[in-house]
Amino acid sequence: MKKIFSSIAILAVSATCFTGCFNLDEVAYSEILQESFVPNEQDVAALLASSYSEFGAFMDWYGMFDAQEEAADVVITPARPNGWVDGGVYQRMHEHTWYADDPGSPSSIYGYAFTGINAANRVMDQIKDGSLNAGDLEDYALDELKAVRALWYAVLLDSHGNVPIVTSYKDTELPKQSSRRRVYEFVTKQLQEVIDHGVLSEERSAATYGRLNMWGVKMALMRVYLNAEVYTATEQSKGTPAYDKALALAEDIIHNGPYSLSAKYLDNFQAFDDATAVNNTEIIFAIPYDNTFNTGEHVFCMAMKFYPPSEGKLHFGYTRNTWGGNCANPQFINSYQEGDTRLSDTWLYGPQFVNTPKRSDNDAKTAKYFQDVEDGVEVGKRDQIAWWCLNYLPSITGAKGKESITSIDFGCRQAKYQPDFDAAYTNQWTNDFPWFRLAEAYYTAAECILRGAKSSYGDTPDALVNAVRQRSAPALTLADLQSTKSKMVYGKANFGDITTDMLNIYGNGYAKGDDGWSADATRQPHDWTEVYKELEASQKYKSTGADKEPIQFAGMYDEWGWEFALEGLRRQQMIRFGTFGTRNWFNHTAIGDNHTALFPIDKSTQQDNKNMGQNPGYVSANGAMAADVAIDDPIPDNM
Repeated sequence: MKKIFSSIAILAVSATCFTGCFNLDEVAYSEILQESFVPNEQDVAALLASSYSEFGAFMDWYGMFDAQEEAADVVITPARPNGWVDGGVYQRMHEHTWYADDPGSPSSIYGYAFTGINAANRVMDQIKDGSLNAGDLEDYALDELKAVRALWYAVLLDSHGNVPIVTSYKDTELPKQSSRRRVYEFVTKQLQEVIDHGVLSEERSAATYGRLNMWGVKMALMRVYLNAEVYTATEQSKGTPAYDKALALAEDIIHNGPYSLSAKYLDNFQAFDDATAVNNTEIIFAIPYDNTFNTGEHVFCMAMKFYPPSEGKLHFGYTRNTWGGNCANPQFINSYQEGDTRLSDTWLYGPQFVNTPKRSDNDAKTAKYFQDVEDGVEVGKRDQIAWWCLNYLPSITGAKGKESITSIDFGCRQAKYQPDFDAAYTNQWTNDFPWFRLAEAYYTAAECILRGAKSSYGDTPDALVNAVRQRSAPALTLADLQSTKSKMVYGKANFGDITTDMLNIYGNGYAKGDDGWSADATRQPHDWTEVYKELEASQKYKSTGADKEPIQFAGMYDEWGWEFALEGLRRQQMIRFGTFGTRNWFNHTAIGDNHTALFPIDKSTQQDNKNMGQNPGYVSANGAMAADVAIDDPIPDNM
């Protein structure tokens, strides 16, 4: 989305300069400013922008997307011909062998979150002490900042668990660590206070797009309550209070909120301009990205990682190369049911032709870029393959003995976030990331009822899920959702039948002669037509340990995976349903003690703050463990 977020960011800089950058020696002039300035809603939005800006890290390099998806069973970043080993960071994410000073996502999330928390605290302190004038909107600004800070703490509650609770920018002492249970209490209390205060807007409007309104706050609290059993290590089954509370919030959002499900699944993942973004009825809270102005800190960087370098450029008609990188775990692709269009909506599969990107029926402004066979308009070259998306990946390293077998053709690539062809740079898409969308409330309500909570509206799990599924897939039954057998076949993958010769012939378009390999005039590169079915079928999965054990409500678990693939929720889903630490997938071996359900406290954080203990299962940099030093006292009323 182009203008809304960038305007707020610019205003934020202006507001900061007016209050902190100028030393106004003339007292009369400063008094005039203070007395005559009456802030409006746009001014208040500017003041709050710094607390929101770090959310842009979600789809940025080593951002929250990587932490939530690379650690789970959907997304893999394997070695590629152009690199992507990166010191083993992605292999460690896949294998859950990350460590406390790993340069990747686990540590970056911690930094992004506290940058956002500190920004919220700073502005709250300035409003409270009068150095920033919010006028009649002071209560609104303070509540919104409290909600943003609580959302950042919800991120940390999920990722690191045992973290310091800091509520003022003026605190100068080293903060003390709080237990995960205490952080949970703080987050739920803060969000509930904002809801009870009733000041935030309940409207769906341009003024609140990209900001937390009352419904966004309710979504945040709903998600925390849904995962309460994980966060508090307390049994929440059979309709105990956390599931009841999550259900009450979900049904309030569904039945009383101003939102409705989009007609088409892909309506939620477009390259938005201002009008399309605001007109979307399903997205409740979005992270706005911009394709022109955001040349600075946070951009939609995953766009560069989704597609192979020069081949992606050929396919989409970009002026710049992409970088290659991640793809789908073939096991997850194989889990989709027949007739579910979310498979083709979410993933590219098969040959990708030159200048014929996947057509978006939802985005008329990019129609000129798409192959339109139905209308007889030939834009691209259907006979020239840019690259092929095989539902096959031999291994995350590509190592086979002394050979290294890597290819840009291995793995299905994402199609969910529609390409932004107007972007000034390939990594500056205008696709806004849907942090909360209404479909999540439907699925949360369904899961809570399955787990024993009672609907106040007569809702049933199958009706709730089918309300969302109807735009993409055939209806499910209650028995389907209650099934304990997942469509996801867990187990370790073998290498499959790929050989270097096959890669030369079908991947590179070579022929072998007396003088070795050279280009074959009768064959084009990336044409796997002759062997792709056999190659994909050659990969088998060896199930051991808990891989075949029942999963409670496996049908619901699968639905979460298909509907919200690539939305940064898979790690959380796996932990909640008990598969994260018990299942093997692709090259990942189950971590028996499940300690990787929490990321480690960063090494430098422990070294700088003696009050910080390490999470279980990791090496402590200062000798302290969170279980020994984290405060677990109740949250005081005035916090």
